[in-house]
Amino acid sequence: MTTTIAAAEPEAPAPLSLISSRPLLGVLLLAGATLLFACNDAANKYLLTDYNVPLVAAVRYIVHAILMLAILGPRRGRELVTTQRTGLVIVRALCLVVATLFFGLALQRMPVAETTSIVYLSPILVVLLARPLLGESIGAVGWIAAVVGFAGMLLIVRPGGGLDPLGVGFVLCNVGVTVAYYLLSRVLARSERTLALLFYSALVGAICFSIVLPWNLTGKAPDPIQIALFLSLGVTAGLGHYFFTAAYRFAEASVLAPVTYLHLLWAGLLGWLVFGHVPEGLTIIGMVVVAASGVLVAMRTAWRKPAEPAPAVN
Repeated sequence: MTTTIAAAEPEAPAPLSLISSRPLLGVLLLAGATLLFACNDAANKYLLTDYNVPLVAAVRYIVHAILMLAILGPRRGRELVTTQRTGLVIVRALCLVVATLFFGLALQRMPVAETTSIVYLSPILVVLLARPLLGESIGAVGWIAAVVGFAGMLLIVRPGGGLDPLGVGFVLCNVGVTVAYYLLSRVLARSERTLALLFYSALVGAICFSIVLPWNLTGKAPDPIQIALFLSLGVTAGLGHYFFTAAYRFAEASVLAPVTYLHLLWAGLLGWLVFGHVPEGLTIIGMVVVAASGVLVAMRTAWRKPAEPAPAVN
């Protein structure tokens, strides 16, 4: 997915015993999370017109890590850093770093809505790979969703559609790395707490992009609007993650799964309001097709009975 929603994706639904029966609140929280993620994507694209991807990403991850330390560190600092499989947790975080790089490079060349839509192929591909790699069943619904999603992507990236070929290549690289990120998330959900996974993602991202920061400084001082947008990157990502996780405490995954795809609607609206971009007719159809296939996958996953012990929860 986009790097924000990918990082927020719940590794497993909360146990039913921990879910409060307030589905409307859960839906509103998740809708707010997707809006925050879309705002994060739009702010990224706006800043990338003047600044390099590593610089923008470094600020986002640094602000995100600082916020987690400041807000959660005093009370839950031990939970932030305690892991059972630290090496694999770091590899997962590195996947998110690479996905962030490719997503930023794609945003420099493509509209927000089209980029976001292609990234949403990731959970569909995860379904196909879950059987050989994780031993999970696919079923007819999974195969249908995969074929439909691929057809939708072809409509978006069709020849003559006006998309930059290099940008399409970057976003497809993002999809590949994000699939690896999702698969690692599923494996680690059995042993790790979500809070630690989020913190390590922010910390590793901040370290990696800070290392290359000296070679990506432009010398251009940001204006007040850009300063606000830079700060908003970490805030929208962090708050979006909080809303996303909180939503699953108030409503079941089967209720919330389709709401995730509001992200595509927000991306389209912000692309129009901020950048004046309106997707072509066939592109819009492709986006709807990708979203529909994703909803199929999400609903299938949400309704499937768990075959393994519940993972660690906060």
